[in-house]
Amino acid sequence: MATGLSSYLANKFLDAVANATSYSAANVYVKLHTGEPGANGTANAATETTRKEATFSSASAGAIASDADITWTNIAGSQDATHFSAWDNLTAGNFLFSGTITGNAYTAGDTYTISSGSLTASLTLAS
Repeated sequence: MATGLSSYLANKFLDAVANATSYSAANVYVKLHTGEPGANGTANAATETTRKEATFSSASAGAIASDADITWTNIAGSQDATHFSAWDNLTAGNFLFSGTITGNAYTAGDTYTISSGSLTASLTLAS
């Protein structure tokens, strides 16, 4: 799988459940990609390297969704972002998860926004 939970985050979740350890990410930062970010969240990085903070609503039915717009202004480069990666630090930190985004191609200097509710993450539930 080229998108999804990082092994880092999966291990943190499992340790929290099975080994009574706590885990939380103080903030989540989103980075744009022009293709699948890969297992380490570093492949196909967009020319725009700035990570933007994302906030999420409470989880429901195994899913979360962003609860505010995520906006880049005066964006670097002209590309088409098709994927994102999420991190626990603005500039370094741990890769958390990745996924796809649907947006329009952008031109250098544009403002690019992922609308509130449009960035989602989910876990597969037993059925």
